[in-house]
Amino acid sequence: MKFKSRFAIVMTILFVVIIIGSFSNIVDFVTEYQWFNELGYTKTFFTQLKNQFLIGVPTFLAVFLLINFYILSVKKNYYKLGNIVVDKKKERKLNIIVGLVSAVISFFMASIVSNKLWFEILQFKNSTDFNVTDPIFNKEVSFYVFKLPLLSEIISLINLLLFVLIVVTVIFYLIMLATRRPLQEEFNIFEDHDFTNVKNMYKGLTSKIFNVALVQISVIGLIMFILLGANYILKSYYLLYSPRGIVYGAGYTDIKITLWVYRLMAVAAVVSAIGFLYGALKKKIKIALAGPILLIAVSLIGNIASGAIQKYIVEPDEASKEEQYLKYNIEFTQKAYGIDDVEEREFPVSQKLTKEDIMENEETIKNIRINDYLPVNQVYNQLQGIRPYYRFTDVDIDRYFINGEYKQVFLSARELDQEKLSGQAQTWINKRLRYTHGYGVTASAVNETTPEGQPQMLIKNIPPITNTDLKIERPEIYFGEITNEYIIVNTDEKEFDYPKGDDNKDTIYEGTAGIQLKGLNKLLYAIKNGDFKLFISGNINSDSRIIMYRNINERVKKLAPFLHYDEDAYIVMNQEDGKLYWIIDGYTTSDRYPYSQPYNQTGVNYVRNSVKAVVDAYNGNTKFYVVDEKDPLIMTYSKVFEDLFTSIDQMPNGLREHIRYSQDMFDIQAQIYRTYHIDNPRVLYNREDIWDIANEKYMTEILEVESNYLMFKLPEEKKAEFLITVPYTPANRSNMISLLVGRNDGDNYGELIIYKFPKSETIDGPMLIESRIDQDSEISPQLTLWSQRGSNVLRGNLLIIPIEDSLLYVEPVYLQADNENSLPEMKRVIVAYKNKIVMEETLDLALSKIFGELTKEETENKGKNEAEDILDIDIENKDTEQLVKRANELFINAKEASQNGDWAKYGEYIKQLEEVLQRLESVLVPEKLEVKNEE
Repeated sequence: MKFKSRFAIVMTILFVVIIIGSFSNIVDFVTEYQWFNELGYTKTFFTQLKNQFLIGVPTFLAVFLLINFYILSVKKNYYKLGNIVVDKKKERKLNIIVGLVSAVISFFMASIVSNKLWFEILQFKNSTDFNVTDPIFNKEVSFYVFKLPLLSEIISLINLLLFVLIVVTVIFYLIMLATRRPLQEEFNIFEDHDFTNVKNMYKGLTSKIFNVALVQISVIGLIMFILLGANYILKSYYLLYSPRGIVYGAGYTDIKITLWVYRLMAVAAVVSAIGFLYGALKKKIKIALAGPILLIAVSLIGNIASGAIQKYIVEPDEASKEEQYLKYNIEFTQKAYGIDDVEEREFPVSQKLTKEDIMENEETIKNIRINDYLPVNQVYNQLQGIRPYYRFTDVDIDRYFINGEYKQVFLSARELDQEKLSGQAQTWINKRLRYTHGYGVTASAVNETTPEGQPQMLIKNIPPITNTDLKIERPEIYFGEITNEYIIVNTDEKEFDYPKGDDNKDTIYEGTAGIQLKGLNKLLYAIKNGDFKLFISGNINSDSRIIMYRNINERVKKLAPFLHYDEDAYIVMNQEDGKLYWIIDGYTTSDRYPYSQPYNQTGVNYVRNSVKAVVDAYNGNTKFYVVDEKDPLIMTYSKVFEDLFTSIDQMPNGLREHIRYSQDMFDIQAQIYRTYHIDNPRVLYNREDIWDIANEKYMTEILEVESNYLMFKLPEEKKAEFLITVPYTPANRSNMISLLVGRNDGDNYGELIIYKFPKSETIDGPMLIESRIDQDSEISPQLTLWSQRGSNVLRGNLLIIPIEDSLLYVEPVYLQADNENSLPEMKRVIVAYKNKIVMEETLDLALSKIFGELTKEETENKGKNEAEDILDIDIENKDTEQLVKRANELFINAKEASQNGDWAKYGEYIKQLEEVLQRLESVLVPEKLEVKNEE
């Protein structure tokens, strides 16, 4: 009874300790469930728990029964050998200890299996075929991606369990020998004083126990050797990821030598298993050790043979020997990265553009980007930040129908950065209850600037105002890229909405996000967040709701952690409902695609942009739309998480028209395509046609050209499209050889086109154009002059615009004063075509200088449209400040032109100055303006 009471006390204490230790886990479980339930993903939440339970419990029971049965069998054999008298009372204690040890080991193994393998098991069970078989073993690729990793893990875990059994066996016998004695009747120590006899008896018993233990360990060894053989069979499949030789994947030596070595090793392992057991039973050490020695010998001979074959047979005739395997590498790499169906088109680059061609491609010309996202981001933050705590994280590029025209625009979300609140304002109430959300977006045209060189705003200020038909009916941003803290809404403390003059406008949240803080929830969330103020705050009432995981990147990763996500989400104005949404690109990846070349050092050799995650910026509703139903990985995940994914067909049109070809995906494909546009294994072996992504002079550095979203009309199409492009040059050269284009719009989304330029001609690449700019007798001195007058000359992206069957090059030039608060200003546009290169104030003036005046009206009005638009706005607002700045700027430009002896430009500037002064006069004297308007 004493033992039972002590046991009961111990178990009670253990139970209490477990409950206390698990309390935070219980709180996390309840709160996480409520959060998943709020978003409508309860089934996804329980998928992991349910399957961990269904896997973990049977594993625990199976391992427990196995270990418990094994230890009890070992104990029984020991008693039998030693003629041990069993003390039932002590035996019960021993059995309980055995049970506890078995339970601990079983719990450890079950935890590993359920936590580490539950997802792999579900993928194995729900695997989707790639409809591709490998060329060596004729196995479906799904075997390598979904099944082979699990089989390898299972063998490793079984080996771990067997090793534990060996340790348990040794420890058990050591303990038993140290604590047990043979029967007095057997040895009769007190009557027989022949201690030598006693010693011999103990020695004989120890020998018997050692023999039995050796047999038991030998049986375990037998199983381990068999598993070793199975592991070598699996290693044969891993040859398809071999990095040896010139090709990734199994090469000549791998198939002709290493594969057969692994097969011999598998057979040798089975032979070793039998020999090891036989030698142990028969006490023939040489036979027992023959197998392991054989394995070592086969491995050594195999390694020597592989090295010799590679060096003396393959390398002297490498191109021929590896040709077939290079072909496999090309084929499977192209499939793995989705570049096997890139459409090839010839682009003649005839360079026969006329001004009629320019006028007929007005939609392309109007969307040429003369602003750059880095300077635009600085402008947004300084001019549209409004208050210090508002922040534009980055600038996104998208396309919208604006006043009936398809236009490319920059836009960025105005988020509230709580870290930017003043020190005194960094209070719990302000951070949790009051300063809860950002407000609206700023948008600007990519092709228009003010006279000061700043982007022409399409949407600006708080509340958002616009002269376009774009609408934002719900501008509040509760979920974003820098919303890292939880907040509580619908409290007795009203939320700050936006600044209004010298005052602030307050609001109450009207959305659906959040979990009500009623009942025990207030306590639970206070514990979860380690925030006692949440629990005691008198501002929180029964209607209050806590909003968790507001950072959109954290939010999607919590719902679907098995996907990889683009770090740069982009904001979308849904013109159907007037709300703001975030779109985040989600990727499925694998490092198990046979023969596919890994991307850089990541090990990933298969990638698809199969998911567009959409987060409502106001309500936080999160949807995962599948855009690539041909991707076996996402289709497998869809079977595992039945309520998580939605078909792209269900995406609202107001969002679907803004999905983009992922820049990250495009960049990966572009890097791989540099090499794997080659289909001929001999050409690949000789590295004869390797491409480089072109370089350019960006800002002040020479960098690899970044892929750019542009809008232009493809040669074979009828209207301009939103596209992503990157130029290629031959390796280590500057002439351009091709242009890779990704399509974004409508049914063409996801298509890749490679435009190949004539190899018989030298087509200027970006760096050749940059060199021409630096060497131009008019442009270069002007850039040097500006840089010597306390300004930094910054050069934007050099854009390559295909028009008809010709190429046009456009690069904006920025000036930024050399002081901390200065803003970059777009001052000139450089346009290059054929052997002509010009730099003018506007794109239209530059085009007119190359192709001739489009029309008289075009020259007088369209060539100055950006300045005229601003002047018109200033007249309406009777704001003279910009007119005065413009007049000063024109005067300085005229003065510089006269100093440089450029009298043509001097006259042009004086004429423009006269017009500005006339405008200024009309603003200052309203009567004259009225008379003029009447006339």
